[in-house]
Parts: sequence; C-alpha cells; structure tokens
Amino acid sequence: MSKPHVPVRPGLFEETASGVVHLLGSRCTACDRYLFPRGELCPYCSSTEVEPVMLSDVGELWGWTVVHTAPPGYEGPVPFGFGVVELPEGLRVITRLELPDTTFDVGVPMRLQVAELHDTEDDETVVTYTFAPT
Repeated sequence: MSKPHVPVRPGLFEETASGVVHLLGSRCTACDRYLFPRGELCPYCSSTEVEPVMLSDVGELWGWTVVHTAPPGYEGPVPFGFGVVELPEGLRVITRLELPDTTFDVGVPMRLQVAELHDTEDDETVVTYTFAPT
C-alpha cells in the first residue's frame, strides 16, 4: 500500500486519483495572459480580472541546468534537473526536471509528473511537480 501524497506547497498542482497531474494557474481575462502559480492580480496589466485554470500538462524544454548539491532545506534526491518549460499557453514555468539517460536539448517535448521528495513523520510522502522528457 502506497503512502498518501502531500504537496510540497498547496495550490501549485493537482494530482487526480488516476495519476493525472495539472499545474494550477490563472488566466487574466483583461489581457488574456496566463499566470503560474495562481494569483489574484495580473503581473502584466495589473488587472484583478483573473480566473483559475488548469494549465497544460505538456510543454517544450526552453533551458536547463543540473543541480549536484542539495539547496538548503531540500530533502529530495540529487542530482536533479532544474529548468524552464514553455507551455502551449505561452507561459514559461521554472521547474524541477527528471534527468534522462541522455543530455537535455532545447525544444525537447516534456510532460508533467509528480516526483517524491521525502517521507514525513506522519507516514506521508511529500511530492512536487516535475517535468520529464516524453
């Protein structure tokens, strides 16, 4: 039996019982731009006319690096990829990346997943969103 998943920060992503994952964003109805994470104020036009949306679970790799040393407070495995994925909505998301067996390349198709970071004292598994090559 698997342990219950707890998001690293509530409100960033949603994982369904069937394993489908979506980032939780917003769309400004005034300028039609997307935001991540969700917000109540558009950083592009300062409108408060924003609505919650579920963002695409696919994108293309825009830039990346590999992290070999754990940052302060990080309890997950290293090394891990860290980069930017551009979603079809035109939004670029800074994200953790799953390392492939080969090197990354700009434009590689990526799919959103959930990655386990560590277990809690309450016997739950803390998870975060991540992208992996498709």
